Amino acid sequence: MSAITLALIFALATVLMAEFVNGWTDAPNVIATVVATGVMSPKTAILMAVIMNTLGAMSGTAVASTVGRGIVDPSALTIPAITAAMLSIVAWGMFAARAGLPVSKSHALLAGLAGAAFAKDGIDALQWVGWEKVIIGMLLSVILGCIASYIIGIAVIAFTGASKPARTKRLFDRLSVVAACFLAFNHGLNDGQKFMGVFATTLLTGGVLTTFEIPFWVILICALTMALGTSAGGWRIIQTLGSRMTRLQSWQGFAAQTAAGFTIFGASSFGVPLSTTHTITSAIVGAAASRRMSDIRWVVLRRIVVAWLITFPVCFVAAFAAARLASSLY
Repeated sequence: MSAITLALIFALATVLMAEFVNGWTDAPNVIATVVATGVMSPKTAILMAVIMNTLGAMSGTAVASTVGRGIVDPSALTIPAITAAMLSIVAWGMFAARAGLPVSKSHALLAGLAGAAFAKDGIDALQWVGWEKVIIGMLLSVILGCIASYIIGIAVIAFTGASKPARTKRLFDRLSVVAACFLAFNHGLNDGQKFMGVFATTLLTGGVLTTFEIPFWVILICALTMALGTSAGGWRIIQTLGSRMTRLQSWQGFAAQTAAGFTIFGASSFGVPLSTTHTITSAIVGAAASRRMSDIRWVVLRRIVVAWLITFPVCFVAAFAAARLASSLY
């Protein structure tokens, strides 16, 4: 087996490693609210997330196409550069998971690709049409997620204020399960596709594909890898989102999940790779604020936001340096 073939296999393996970490550390985004409110047991919630994430990841390729050929020029990526970028994402994701920080693996991926491509071709490697979608996704995830959740929360308070608490709780316990399934499906529809695009780009760079496309077997293997990662949970992040940042009731969980689910669905329909982590975190903040602002633990939220802000530069620099090193050794 040639060195080129071995390098390609290892690169594909690192893409799957990054997809696994994505499922492992992003599972809390989907189930944190239903677990924190006691609506679903952790094991049941994980099983639901595995199934719905997989179905979502297999339901389209618009986001995969944006990431695979719309963020950086594929010709600016080499096999060693892709490997370096994926390893930097894995390292950052594992660090964040151990620290209990819900950071964006989407931004880590985009920054890693940008850093790896920049190491070869400089700023010309960046595809600005794709980055416009990324910027739109950043705004949607934070602003729309929070505002939509806040509005839904206020509406719930207005329409159920005179209802008996026990009856209201039973209703929103059921609704939050439906909303969690919807959110998990859309998480797979957006996040699950991102690494499919990178996997296809790696095949193209390695000469296995002659044109950029997403074969069904790529969709299947990436979806199952993310599902396997999701099954590992991510309990420290669940605690951060579900109990440390704020204490939620089931109606607030419903508001957050619904707002986040529709935001992600809309973005996925237009191939916009937004951060599901930012979306659900912002939606949880909006749901908490709809009751009272003092329910939000600002110290914890500030720590999360700082982690968001440093994700992009950390992964860009790490991928850039690793790509330079890998290319020189290769």
